[in-house]
Amino acid sequence: MQIKWDFKAFSELNIDDLYAMMVLRQEVFIVEQDCPYIDADGKDQKSHHLLGYDADGDLVAHLRLVAPGVSYQEMSFGRIVTSDKVRGKGVGKLLMEEGIRQSNLLYGKVANRISAQSYLVPFYQYFGFKIVGEEYLEDDIPHTEMLKI
Repeated sequence: MQIKWDFKAFSELNIDDLYAMMVLRQEVFIVEQDCPYIDADGKDQKSHHLLGYDADGDLVAHLRLVAPGVSYQEMSFGRIVTSDKVRGKGVGKLLMEEGIRQSNLLYGKVANRISAQSYLVPFYQYFGFKIVGEEYLEDDIPHTEMLKI
C-alpha cells in the first residue's frame, strides 16, 4: 500500500492536519477501544507528528515523536494509530519504520521509551523494543513499558 508521509512539528500543522489527526485518534482510542479519556494531554505541542495519507488523501496513520524530557527522560513515540480501513495491510509496520527513520534524523540514534498496549508487545519487539517493566493499567487498558536502545 502506498502511503504519503508528512513529518511536522506541531507549529507546522495546519488546521486540516490537526483536525484529521484528532479525528483518527478519537475514532480509535476513544470510540473503538471504548475508553473515554481526554486525548489532549499537553504533549502534542512539544512533539513532532508523522502523518500518513492514503491515495485518497485520507489520514490513515499517525504517531507523535515526543521530545526527550516530556514523557520520559528518553524521546518516545506516542499515539501510534492506524485507521481500521488499512489494518492488516502492513501500514502499522510502515508507520513504525518511517517513525524510526524520522526520529533518527531528528535526534540521532537515541533510546526510545514507549508505553505499549500489552497485546501489541510482539509487534514492538519486531522493531527492537524490549520489555522494561511490569504490566500496568492505563485508562483500564493493560500496558507494558518498553525501551529501544
